[in-house]
Amino acid sequence: MDKLPLSGKWASKLAAEPETEMGYQIASIVLKDGKRFDQVVIVEGNVTQVRGLEGIPFSEDQIQQVILTHDKWDFSATS
Repeated sequence: MDKLPLSGKWASKLAAEPETEMGYQIASIVLKDGKRFDQVVIVEGNVTQVRGLEGIPFSEDQIQQVILTHDKWDFSATS
């Protein structure tokens, strides 16, 4: 499984926020170039999944903003 560890800059902010469900948070990630990825799964400070995509299509240094949304989705669905 791909995962992108987030440094203290993001991880400490996320740790202070509630979980979407037990063990994970759902967020939108906005990149410095303006691209936005909605429904990103974050587990213990690691980006583990971006809905509808294979792998993690960005690096931490590209992240401008992490917005917790707590959107729900059926992880067993294909998209």
